[in-house]
Amino acid sequence: MKLIDHGRGGNADVLRVVDAATPQPGAGQVLIAVHYAGVNRPDILQRSGSYPPPADASPYLGLEVSGEIAALGEGVTQWQVGDRVCALTPGGGYAEFCIVDAGHCLPIPQGLSMLQASALPETYLTVWTNLFQRGRLQAGESMLVHGGSSGIGLTAIQLAKAHGARVFTTVGNADKERACLQYGADVAINYHEVDFTDVVARETGGQGVDVILDMVGGDYIERNIQSLALEGRLVQIAFLEGSRIKLDAMPIMLRRLTFTGSTLRARSVAQKSALVADVRERVWPILASGRCLPVICKVFPFDQVQEAHRLMESSRHIGKIILQVQGDPA
Repeated sequence: MKLIDHGRGGNADVLRVVDAATPQPGAGQVLIAVHYAGVNRPDILQRSGSYPPPADASPYLGLEVSGEIAALGEGVTQWQVGDRVCALTPGGGYAEFCIVDAGHCLPIPQGLSMLQASALPETYLTVWTNLFQRGRLQAGESMLVHGGSSGIGLTAIQLAKAHGARVFTTVGNADKERACLQYGADVAINYHEVDFTDVVARETGGQGVDVILDMVGGDYIERNIQSLALEGRLVQIAFLEGSRIKLDAMPIMLRRLTFTGSTLRARSVAQKSALVADVRERVWPILASGRCLPVICKVFPFDQVQEAHRLMESSRHIGKIILQVQGDPA
């Protein structure tokens, strides 16, 4: 088979298509013939050497795929060869075939294409576990997500609105502002023009928002805490601007705030399987109804993976970036 290798790491130029042996599924695993693979920010970090994979994971890039099950490992009964699925992978998704735990596969939601399905697993599972499980977002509450035009951001906006929340988001330009409003945000804040803390304070009558989903870190952390309501929850999913800061933690105590966060890749097989089952029960019916669908920015041929990574790093994209590994965009 062919896969994308990033060698010892570096900039996007290190990415190349190489030949490798097709892996074989072990007990409890399936082999997926990959049609599409999602491109995510952790792929960029792994390629550059700042996000090494877990010791028991594939050393190659790619955390979500869609395709057809090509082979079953011992003990797998819930899937059949030929089933069309999307899946959360422990790595190795940038390949013609990849190994996935059977419990980390999901059927393609009714009405969605193979292309759309490739944009679901990593993104929707990340949003669900952080915004709803850890952030405990409820109907009638308010939520702020930073980077609203990203795949994570647009997913968070749509799912929060579907669950009855008021949604704030930050963006970097007018095009991204329009996109976020189009997909359901109530308030889109251009951070180049205004301080989001001022807008949140004004729009909430000084009360703040109930939940903040942040991937920026750095000086946003203290400003996030400033923007939280009583009993508010700050959920950290990345640190694009760094994780080491000086912080006045007194507001956490005085306003009974929660500062939490999580990563997905390092969780156990059982923990990921439980999350997949929850998302299948709680989110898949929403997708099948035609709501909260993934927003696809651009699809790149497999051999143009360098350009896909460059677009991700430029932050010019609105929505998901996808690699077409094989098959047509059906």
